[in-house]
Amino acid sequence: MRRPPRRAKQSGAIDQGTAPAVARDTNLAARLKALVLAGERERAREQFADLVAQHQRRAVRIAYSYLRDAHDADEAVQDAFVKVFTHITSYREEYPFEVWFTRILVNGCLDLRKARARRLRWALPMSSPVDAAPVDPPATQPSPEDRVISTERAGHIAAAIEKLPDRQRAVFTMCHVADQSTSEVSQALGLSEATVRVHLFRAVRKLRKLLASERAHKTSTPRPESSTITAGDREPTRSVV
Repeated sequence: MRRPPRRAKQSGAIDQGTAPAVARDTNLAARLKALVLAGERERAREQFADLVAQHQRRAVRIAYSYLRDAHDADEAVQDAFVKVFTHITSYREEYPFEVWFTRILVNGCLDLRKARARRLRWALPMSSPVDAAPVDPPATQPSPEDRVISTERAGHIAAAIEKLPDRQRAVFTMCHVADQSTSEVSQALGLSEATVRVHLFRAVRKLRKLLASERAHKTSTPRPESSTITAGDREPTRSVV
């Protein structure tokens, strides 16, 4: 008895071993690497602008969350892009470009923080707090009360994040500010995904304790008594005979 012929697999079918689609920036980075290796550095530099445009805003957001200074954040981002183009030939295409770039950016931010701490340690105060540069003006839409509450809350959160250990702060920032998954953070920092989850859990727990302690201290601080003298507090006048 003759067996029916086997059907050939359709060319458009996707089996389980098919690799996932590669991100656009990863393809572009691989193309830049090929151009540089081929000696076409000028063409690579022209196409590098597209890579910068894709990651500029996200990179500034990450850098600012680490440095809390707009000028330092811009400096860190520009330095990261320069390092990317300079070392593009060492990029490994099996890793997403976003992960590779984030690792370069975060390491640069940490180096800049250390350098800034060393400068501040030895620097003398050049001006009094009164002469310090004013902060950016608040938005005009919210009411004054809303602006005060929002600014105060953001300041408390930023101060609490600064008190986290370096590794916990890095993981928390990348997960909650850069919106990266624990898998992406593990690749960027060279940690296992389980270790990233542990650091993230500890960071969130510590932040809650710090913010709760801040609120408790604020509510327990007694308000200064009013210095206004009421009629009942006045010393009775003595009549002079």
